[in-house]
Amino acid sequence: MRKELGDFSSIVCFRAVITGTEDALGEKAAAIALIAAGRVRGKQLAEQLGLKEKGYGLEELVPLLQEALGKNGTRLCIIDKIEETEGAILVYCLETICSADEPQGSPRKLTFTQGAIQGVLEQVTGKRLRGKQIESVLRGGSHDVVSFEVIASK
Repeated sequence: MRKELGDFSSIVCFRAVITGTEDALGEKAAAIALIAAGRVRGKQLAEQLGLKEKGYGLEELVPLLQEALGKNGTRLCIIDKIEETEGAILVYCLETICSADEPQGSPRKLTFTQGAIQGVLEQVTGKRLRGKQIESVLRGGSHDVVSFEVIASK
């Protein structure tokens, strides 16, 4: 993409985008915008990886997403595991960009990261999802965990 600087930017700059968006729009509107932006990115990623409605099981997605989003990819986060429970898909993340450099006890929630994962899952499952963060490393959890419930079939 960029001849000398390459494809990546710093977490400091990304956090400035988040906090600046919150200052301009307010916390709730910023969260909606950042989740929506993440969904767009997640859908693009699913298409780039050829995952769109190919019948992949959730367990099969973990290594693919680890490669694309983790240390060897964009470094958005580490997807540690994905589980399907009755009525929800739980995604366990580590080192999310949204939680990076936040102090313990911070109320910060996943926004862009949640949206990106949601976009991928919607493309893979062919279903419209609603996500909610249910655990945070900032508030004592071992992972940032997002629960996605199906709200519509496409």
